Amino acid sequence: MSWSINPTVLQLLERHTGKKVRIVLEREFGFEGTIATVSQDPPGLWLTDAEAVIIRTTLANPLPQVVGREERSEIFINLSSVQRIEVIH
Repeated sequence: MSWSINPTVLQLLERHTGKKVRIVLEREFGFEGTIATVSQDPPGLWLTDAEAVIIRTTLANPLPQVVGREERSEIFINLSSVQRIEVIH
């Protein structure tokens, strides 16, 4: 199946190659790592130094916080399953 990803999005992600990002796949789950490369077919990202992360919010603290981590080394993430991408400074 071919996914339609705007080429501008891929160009923006390519500019962040080498930077650390958090990629949210579901409300409480995602990955953190360094963007190694951007793939156009299938559209996605290769992350190095990756970690699976559990994200939680509470009424007292509505900003998402990472509450758990698990080492993953390298991982490919298809952009069709991504809800949000955050660049970590």
